[in-house]
Amino acid sequence: MKRLLFALVVFPLALAGGAHAADVEGQLRVAGRLMLDGNAPRDFSQGDKRPDTLDTVFGLLVTGEGRYTADRWQLVGRYDGGGRKYVAFPGEDVLVQAAALEGSLAVGETLGVGVEGRAKDRRGGPRAYTDLAAFVFLEHAPDARLSLRVRAGAHRFVYRPFFAASFGSPEVGFLARYRLDKRHAFTVTGEYGQRRYNASVRYPPDSTPQQWTGRRQDGVLMASAGYSYKGPLALGLSYSYLETSSNSYGESVQRHRLSGTAGVRLPWKLTLMAQGALGLNSYPDGVFLSPEITLLDDDEAQHMLSLKLARPLSERVDVELSFAMYGTELSRNGLFFFRQVGGVGLTWRP
Repeated sequence: MKRLLFALVVFPLALAGGAHAADVEGQLRVAGRLMLDGNAPRDFSQGDKRPDTLDTVFGLLVTGEGRYTADRWQLVGRYDGGGRKYVAFPGEDVLVQAAALEGSLAVGETLGVGVEGRAKDRRGGPRAYTDLAAFVFLEHAPDARLSLRVRAGAHRFVYRPFFAASFGSPEVGFLARYRLDKRHAFTVTGEYGQRRYNASVRYPPDSTPQQWTGRRQDGVLMASAGYSYKGPLALGLSYSYLETSSNSYGESVQRHRLSGTAGVRLPWKLTLMAQGALGLNSYPDGVFLSPEITLLDDDEAQHMLSLKLARPLSERVDVELSFAMYGTELSRNGLFFFRQVGGVGLTWRP
């Protein structure tokens, strides 16, 4: 069972390629959750107005991942599929699927080329979207400690509730990893895309539409730097910067985000994991667009803190307690978002 999902993908490729010496790795996890969501519809509030949005949620997540390695090439894949069922807010029921696939070929002692693609589809609720991306890349790994990758490709985002927010974009990027030793590692990434939207340009107040014509176009620059430590205590710290420069009034934004993760083993076979982030947003035009698609996913909130406590019940089953808080403030609009989620779950590995 552990290798079944991945073997179904790579076995035909192995036959076609005629590979004789190969290695297959894979794993499968199934997790079920019972949660209390303090803001089920993810509503923004204004002033002291806080409607009752508490709801009970049932969640299920299936994750499969694997790697097929032959003589000079390898294929790596991952699939996540899951859903959430709300009791009091059935309109928030959601089904999400995400997949990523990467194939690479060694062309020398230190060089490799490959292709990578990812897809995510969210159905149900008011934030349904499809996100697709495909890239070709060149990788240079002069030794086991250093890895450099540059890539170029295309990105397509379709937002169904408000199609004008959909876009297509060519993108280029790079990734650099340096492992100081077995415990310390550093990562630097960068990416740039030129997004062309389906919406027309929004013109500023006290101007006429004749002065602002054409489709909205955004230049999006993303950069990040991170450090990780693996020892008795697992730690991660990263800083990311996002700048969107738009020809449409009110759409430009600059975002700084500091994120951290920590994990430690406790007595009685317990494992404690924590994750947090602090964000600072600024808007050059002094305004901010409607928060319609601000919160597509939990990790896009401006601030967040989550705690998770896990313990194995057997070799194949873990029990888990979790609690998380998410917050975002749109000061120019006088709006703020706050959400708390707590729950208990079981994870099964075949």
